[in-house]
Amino acid sequence: MDRRTMATMTTTPVTVLNKDSMLIVKEQDVVPFRNRVKEYATKIGMGLVNQTKLITAASELVRNMLRYGGGGNTLIEVVSKGRENGIRLTFSDKGPGIANIEMAMKDGFTTGKSLGLGLPGTKRLVSEFDIKSKPGEGTTVMIIKWKNG
Repeated sequence: MDRRTMATMTTTPVTVLNKDSMLIVKEQDVVPFRNRVKEYATKIGMGLVNQTKLITAASELVRNMLRYGGGGNTLIEVVSKGRENGIRLTFSDKGPGIANIEMAMKDGFTTGKSLGLGLPGTKRLVSEFDIKSKPGEGTTVMIIKWKNG
């Protein structure tokens, strides 16, 4: 697999129970998106700590999508794997892409003026994390936070 499109984790086969998409094109779109994520997490009975981790991760990824990708589309899904329910979020943009995902996943790496904790920090907050990017074509990040994980 080409290093530029390398995924950091394989995607778990799941059943989609419910889904919704939201276009994110400006900063004002972030709060309604976060509220929708919280609504879905509450509906499946996700505890407050896991909700907070999910919403923190989602906020980081949606802001990255705005800052580096010029906005994009988000997909919010309630998923199940056996008896476990969770929330899967997918962030897709048509921005410049990430030239080196391996470097981008290291703490402290940044192409902007941030601390460089966004992507690796996000990965630590969620149960599953997958990123695909191709320079000149965009980036897609998928995360899953399981209700009890």
